[in-house]
Amino acid sequence: MFRTTLSAIALAGTIAVPTFAFADTHEQPGDIVDIAAGNEAFSTLVAAVTAAGLVDTLKGEGPFTVFAPTDEAFAALPEGTVEGLLEDIPALTAILTYHVVPGTVMSGDLEDGMMAETVNGASVTIGVGETVTVDGATVIQADIEASNGVIHVIDSVLLPE
Repeated sequence: MFRTTLSAIALAGTIAVPTFAFADTHEQPGDIVDIAAGNEAFSTLVAAVTAAGLVDTLKGEGPFTVFAPTDEAFAALPEGTVEGLLEDIPALTAILTYHVVPGTVMSGDLEDGMMAETVNGASVTIGVGETVTVDGATVIQADIEASNGVIHVIDSVLLPE
């Protein structure tokens, strides 16, 4: 029984992903920034968006599709990368805008091999199979609707070439 309990705990830890729950009301959800700021799994992303001066843009009318890396995704970058980016605002902005696609792209709109042009001008490649990927990053939660677009949570930071 002890082994079963440990296995269940280990399994639960490996599949835990940030979740967003909305009250069952007819109110519009918050904007992209409000939703990200309301979830502790995105504290690094919110700090980066703030440092890059992109808060007003992502609170704007949109619509936007944001591929949002979690804090764990940022932590997986080589040591010192996040700190270096926070000191290099043009590079940080290029990376953050590489995570944003103009318009609302829901998971049902995706096709394997499709290309999506990002706000920074480069394109990301979408993979659709057992999992959905964006330039190799796995979508771990899709279709989080915001008042000005949609968020898809990803497990790694996208780096433009």
